[in-house]
Amino acid sequence: MVPLPNAGQLPLPPDGTLRLDIIAGLTAAAVVLPKAMAYATVAGLPVNVGLYTAFVPMIVYALLGSSRVLSVSSTTTLAILTASQLALVVPDGEPGQLLTATATLTALTGLLLIVAAALRLGFVANFISSSVLTGFKAGIGLVIVLDQLPKLFGLHIVKQGFFRDILNFVQDLPHASIVTLGIGVTALALLLLLERMWPHSPAPLAVLGAGIAVSWMAGLGDSGVPIVGHIPQALPSLTLPDTDLILQLLPGASGIALMSFTETIAAGRAFAVPGDQPIRPNRELVATGLANLGGGFFGAMPAGGGTSQTAVVRAVGGSTQKASLVTAAASAATMLVLAPLLGLLPQAVLAAIVIVYSIGLINPAEFMSIRKARRMEFRWALAAFLGVLFFGTLQGIIVAIILSLVGLASQVANPRLHIIGRKRGEDLLRPLTAERQDDETFEGLLILRPEGRLFFLNAQLVGDRIRELVDQEKPRILLMDLSRVVDIEYSALQMIMEGERNLAGQGIELWLADLNPEVLDYVRASGFAAQLGAARMFSGTRAGIRHYQSSIEAMPAQPLAGA
Repeated sequence: MVPLPNAGQLPLPPDGTLRLDIIAGLTAAAVVLPKAMAYATVAGLPVNVGLYTAFVPMIVYALLGSSRVLSVSSTTTLAILTASQLALVVPDGEPGQLLTATATLTALTGLLLIVAAALRLGFVANFISSSVLTGFKAGIGLVIVLDQLPKLFGLHIVKQGFFRDILNFVQDLPHASIVTLGIGVTALALLLLLERMWPHSPAPLAVLGAGIAVSWMAGLGDSGVPIVGHIPQALPSLTLPDTDLILQLLPGASGIALMSFTETIAAGRAFAVPGDQPIRPNRELVATGLANLGGGFFGAMPAGGGTSQTAVVRAVGGSTQKASLVTAAASAATMLVLAPLLGLLPQAVLAAIVIVYSIGLINPAEFMSIRKARRMEFRWALAAFLGVLFFGTLQGIIVAIILSLVGLASQVANPRLHIIGRKRGEDLLRPLTAERQDDETFEGLLILRPEGRLFFLNAQLVGDRIRELVDQEKPRILLMDLSRVVDIEYSALQMIMEGERNLAGQGIELWLADLNPEVLDYVRASGFAAQLGAARMFSGTRAGIRHYQSSIEAMPAQPLAGA
């Protein structure tokens, strides 16, 4: 049974902040609602589904989430993932089946998040590394932009995969509608200009209003320009999921749940300020899970924390979830009052909104930063990017996770092993490097310091490296500094014990120093500590060095430069 978080645990703000929360909520609504409608079209759904997503999930998260300001609704990433999954189960796009499938997908996503909370799986948010996520989101951004370009040109192409879609789009360009293109490009230019001059402004609302006005005055719908069309003038009604679709939607819902949680955690942490309570991953699983579960029963698409709308809330002075409740109220008012007007909106304007707010997912500068810092992680980012383009969005998540886990495994399987020296003139032990040629080493004594966890995956590799260094240095004593070893698994312990026997056969003694308590307990329990004896086990590496120096009185220790 998952304990429901107590919304009353959120610190209550002073009464003076209520006005700022109301302003922040209304300002956020001006940004959120046009984008929510646009993201619904990305998923191939009616625009009112976007309004539903900015209503029910936002209210549920506001009551249960651990972030004071996080705004939860649809996002570009979730929209395109939803689109790919719905296309699999409703290939013909039949409206009734599409809405049922959406409700099932969203409710299933929420249920998976709640199950993850019950299993205390909040740590899975870290399964995708930031470099891999950079590549994945860039791929998503490119897919979304290509998906919206035909709408900007007044074209309709059958989706057949990213590269085939590019070819089909280019082939259909001669049939583009000049009027539709003019409207779309104008909306695109206005959005880019307004966002450049006033970041996080209600630019989408202004462009949306202008698009509706032009459509009404020019009768664009009657002129053949695609418009949104009829929107029900009502609050969302109860929509029951279809249990027959669960098995088909389960893989997609798992990927969407992971991405929803990852984005929510990232956005929540990004906008936390001193004085806010910490973002609690398992509570976020419950909050986003119930937000999606509740949203699914009212026709919403999968939701998660959004960075741009949360940035608006913070920028305007919002400090509590009252701002999200105001945004949700604005969504309800829009459904009840403004639905007929929204039906006049040209599809090209929505496409422009999607393109502008998806381009931000493509960040070449971030790729270059990763490349400068770590070339291997740059390759992971590039592979995740190409994985989305070649295999699809949902498969791209799997590629991203596999790459992250492979990256983690490669790091764990290749722990660092340092030769340790002493800084000349100081009592400072540190790894020898090319820049530290003047550090002291001790004739006949080789000090090695492995790092990380030693276990079956890396035991053989570490053992081989130790043997290579011993063969190279030919010491009388090998002193293993285990201060950086956080854990030692049985296979690794066996490797050390076997290594000790091999070293003894070469006339080399093995000493151990600076074991942390848990590692020391394992060494003692194995009987290896008794085998070595107190004379070869030391509380610290310096103690081992002093013992070595005192044990060769006939040959006074003379530090030599270099290893």
